[in-house]
Amino acid sequence: MSDRQDYDACYDAFMAIPAEEVKAPDMPVNVAIQENENLYLWSLDDKDELMGAGLPETTIDNLTVRNGACRTAEAMWKREQNTPQDAQKEWAERSPAAYELHDRLLHDFRYAFRNDERLLSRVSAIADGYGDADMIQDLSNLAALGEQNPEPLQLINFEMTLLPTAATWADELAIVLARANGEKEIDSAVKITRDRAFTYMKQAADEIKNCGRYVFWKNEERLKGYRNIYKNKNYSKNKPVDNTETGE
Repeated sequence: MSDRQDYDACYDAFMAIPAEEVKAPDMPVNVAIQENENLYLWSLDDKDELMGAGLPETTIDNLTVRNGACRTAEAMWKREQNTPQDAQKEWAERSPAAYELHDRLLHDFRYAFRNDERLLSRVSAIADGYGDADMIQDLSNLAALGEQNPEPLQLINFEMTLLPTAATWADELAIVLARANGEKEIDSAVKITRDRAFTYMKQAADEIKNCGRYVFWKNEERLKGYRNIYKNKNYSKNKPVDNTETGE
């Protein structure tokens, strides 16, 4: 799956984490993701031993999915660090293609659904309205309508890959437009989502690391793969070492 698909697959799970359990990243997110990718590959060689100590197989198998979800959430958050002027420039660059896709979807849907009054009326309802925000919402609605009714579209050889493209652009451009309009509250919402995705990723990584440290406590060659490399390198010398957290 792509990182965006990972994000979509994990979204409900990380949004369901109780607010009091959500933690802001305590290390660079890109570094954490890379460590977890390494951890995944390392733990595959020890899968039987880890499962023998009670670690669910799905915790290992799903780690890369959680990594991808976090990578997407971090990218969305990084994009929000731009100034409104940056967002206005991005909107100016991307919105023409979005409007072109919007018009193409309406054109194709009207023809594909021409013999179905129910679907045709839904297309008309979506097309009603104007403005940038309405265009973005239309892309999302058209993507959903197309995914729910693929057969008529396939009969006209409609390019089905345009549907996920429309959905993705709707998500991304909604944020760009909000930033371009100076809506600061979007920052907080996107950051909280990023923190939730990071927490969800970290939960699985911590389970694997803790189990690995338990199983291989006397096997240095395998134990080293379950340590927190970044934290250990940057751990303050004047702070007492916590064996549980640092893996040392």
